[in-house]
Amino acid sequence: MTDRAPAPRTPIERRLRDAGLAPLARLSWLEIDLDALRGNLAVLRSVVGPGVRVEPVVKADAYGHGAVPVARALEAAGVDGLSVATLDEAIELRDAGITAPLLVLYPVPVAWLREAARRGIAVALGAGDGAAEALAAVRAATSAATPALDVHLEVETGLGRGGVLPREAAAAVLAVRATPGARLAGVWTHLAAADDDGLTVEQNRRFTEAVSTVADAVAWGVGPGAQTRRHSSGSGGVLGDAIPRWEAVRTGISIYGLVPDALVPPASTSAAAAALRPVMTAYARPVRVIELPEGHGVSYGPTYVTTRPSRIATLAFGYADGWRRYLSDRAAALVRGVRVPLVGRVAMDAVMADVTDVPGGPVTERDEFVLLGAQGDERITAYELAAVGGTISYEVVTGMSRRLARVYHAAGSPVEVRTLS
Repeated sequence: MTDRAPAPRTPIERRLRDAGLAPLARLSWLEIDLDALRGNLAVLRSVVGPGVRVEPVVKADAYGHGAVPVARALEAAGVDGLSVATLDEAIELRDAGITAPLLVLYPVPVAWLREAARRGIAVALGAGDGAAEALAAVRAATSAATPALDVHLEVETGLGRGGVLPREAAAAVLAVRATPGARLAGVWTHLAAADDDGLTVEQNRRFTEAVSTVADAVAWGVGPGAQTRRHSSGSGGVLGDAIPRWEAVRTGISIYGLVPDALVPPASTSAAAAALRPVMTAYARPVRVIELPEGHGVSYGPTYVTTRPSRIATLAFGYADGWRRYLSDRAAALVRGVRVPLVGRVAMDAVMADVTDVPGGPVTERDEFVLLGAQGDERITAYELAAVGGTISYEVVTGMSRRLARVYHAAGSPVEVRTLS
């Protein structure tokens, strides 16, 4: 431990008041750094170079960061498009005024295809009866009043999750092109293990063969008109640099400042990977700080019993907020720039910190804790939390509950707050 604590931050209540924003309804929240988000976009653009569309993935509530505010910030930064997993995610963005091109990466129910076309939302198409039914529905709904539906044909190259087999790609492309009311806007695949160069190169070989079978029928490109783009790389493909970026990339976790967990960036992208900045920080202030006697249990079970008189801070940040139960007795928080153990089982709405050994005066309800992010010279990363539970950083950030307030910052000041109300 260090005896030198970082300078205390201005309390969240004062920062919100000074920005003309309403106070928070509880003492735990996420702060989302929009400057870091835009900086990450610039870093990724520098990696892929000119002529390649960067279309960040904002599915799962923008990986827990808040889909609408994140999409607004990316759109203002000139992003080329956005990708989501479901149609209702895309509709949420359109209803919020997002005008950037949107792509839904999973098949859309047939009954909603006309609505997707009306709202200018592109959809993915795969194999089997569902694809045939989708094209039949598009054909039946075609009219002068209905815009063409942009379709991105998925090719199965090794993930085993969706799309047509490479040998079926040519027929699938012709089926889309023969369907009135449908426009082939893309052909794509998804990498199974971007950290495995051998597998990634093999997937790219299969994808290259598939798109080569339709080369005479398709104009590849990203310009205006009826050009079609190829895309296969997410964050791992971009930062791994083992395959071409084609005409577009779908950057997911990297836009939020995280490198895919198993990926070791090569020399060509290592500086860019190091320049990415995490966008999310999780904060809490105690709802109670109390001295408990030796032999006192903490939380359910109890799995933790004090072995000395202990000062215990209760943080209103539980598994219903995304602080996973697997972190019980196995994680830490930061306060005054030092790590303190989180003790006892994680409850639905709370976790407790043992602050007995924090230097200086006693920790109080006025102290600010960081559960994910940096404070002073210390940092708790999503990778660290994921490793405790044998999972990945994606699950840590996307698991942050909707009920946690998100406070969005730009130029060091709050600019927006998203709450349940």
